[in-house]
Amino acid sequence: MRYVIVGNGPAAVGCIEAIRRKDTEGTITLFSKEPEHTYSRPLISYLLEGKTDERRMRYRGPDFYRENGVDVRLGVEATAVDPQTHTVTGSDGSTAVYDRLLLATGGRPFVPPAEGLETVAYHTFMTLADARKLEAALTKESRVLIVGAGLIGMKCLEGIRHLVREVTVVDLAPQILASILDPEAAAMVQAHVEKQGVTFRLGDSVTRYAPGEALLRSGETIPFDVLVMAVGVRPETTLAISMGLDAARGIPTDERGETAIPGVYAAGDCAISHDITTGKDRVLALLPNAYMQGERCGEAMSGAEVEEVRSLPMNSMGLFGLHMITAGVLEGESHIRRENGSYKRLCTQDDRLMGYILVGDVERAGIYTSLIRDQVPLHTLDFALMLEKPQLMAFSKRDRQIRLGGQRL
Repeated sequence: MRYVIVGNGPAAVGCIEAIRRKDTEGTITLFSKEPEHTYSRPLISYLLEGKTDERRMRYRGPDFYRENGVDVRLGVEATAVDPQTHTVTGSDGSTAVYDRLLLATGGRPFVPPAEGLETVAYHTFMTLADARKLEAALTKESRVLIVGAGLIGMKCLEGIRHLVREVTVVDLAPQILASILDPEAAAMVQAHVEKQGVTFRLGDSVTRYAPGEALLRSGETIPFDVLVMAVGVRPETTLAISMGLDAARGIPTDERGETAIPGVYAAGDCAISHDITTGKDRVLALLPNAYMQGERCGEAMSGAEVEEVRSLPMNSMGLFGLHMITAGVLEGESHIRRENGSYKRLCTQDDRLMGYILVGDVERAGIYTSLIRDQVPLHTLDFALMLEKPQLMAFSKRDRQIRLGGQRL
């Protein structure tokens, strides 16, 4: 069997490892637009902070490709796929023929159009190369404007704050981290971040750029030396669309990860998956989900038994020492606890935990996540005890034994 993988992130790694568990003889060829060994993108802010280095950012060890018999083509973008001849062509002119193909092309930065944007230089913050380029542009006297107060913008802010004179963050939303936090949690996190000398302009947007300044809708002008566009991410589906797939908002797949083209699979931030919390199909751009989707595709591609992927939205991050974890959706009845500078909100509906927010005390949050992922009926446990502190003692004796034994409920 000839396998070809386009991409080099968690989905690609999961696919390789799953293939090799079943098929140790088939050939695996990997095309990677980036010239880097596989690495963890969420760590680029910690690289700028000096909390890690490029070696420790590697998602797998230095011998990963060799040990798994992968013909890895780093810095070679897959520019074309011919589904008729099963041929992938790289940017260097090289080709590879496949029996099974995985598209793990990830996401790309979304940069909204604005008047005058073409007159200024700007940075994005998604890749290791982005981080290197941004760091090289900064000085102790830099005034930095970050457009976007979501996950990318806030992690960029944390990574560079100690390197520059001032940082201003602009976002059209009335709060920070609007995709994962409710207003109360967001206000708590914002107050903590503002202690670092950061200025926020929320509920506002840039209407015009000019060299060294941005004019806001409110009429305020923000001067800057360095501009970072961190508005969001879109699925990178250019290659999939060129193959004839309907993938403008992500690549649709079936329960095995296979696309509408037989033998072609998709996983990770470019692929649409099933969100178990809402019952809807959408892109869930998260590292754990990407790995599990890639693993499922590797199983299907190699003919192994395919494990169900129970995807759900989930985020874990820290900002200047304040930690937060969120998962699921904030629907149904809310149960809120505020204690010792921490905030907790659990949302329940139809005897199920639908989602949660934890800010500050995030200990044992994985128990809440498992309640969502396994869709555990809440009447089978002591929910009052679980609300106060996630713990196995809230489960029945039988369910504790099952969980401690590693079995699914």
